[in-house]
Amino acid sequence: MAMTMESCGVEQIGECAGAVWKLLAEQGPRSAAKIVKELDAPRDLVMQALGWLAREDKLVIDTESRAKLISLR
Repeated sequence: MAMTMESCGVEQIGECAGAVWKLLAEQGPRSAAKIVKELDAPRDLVMQALGWLAREDKLVIDTESRAKLISLR
């Protein structure tokens, strides 16, 4: 899923958040770096999408491991 960085508006962040949600639901926990790579999206956009999902209390971030795995709540 390739995304261009024309504008990082709320709509693009929301779409990316949906893609992150789908990826984690289908493939399980991932590091932020792997999410960026697998979505083939700009890092800033993915980080904003992760922030969106985290703010909505939809994510669990495992801080015990070195890689900080992100999964759905």
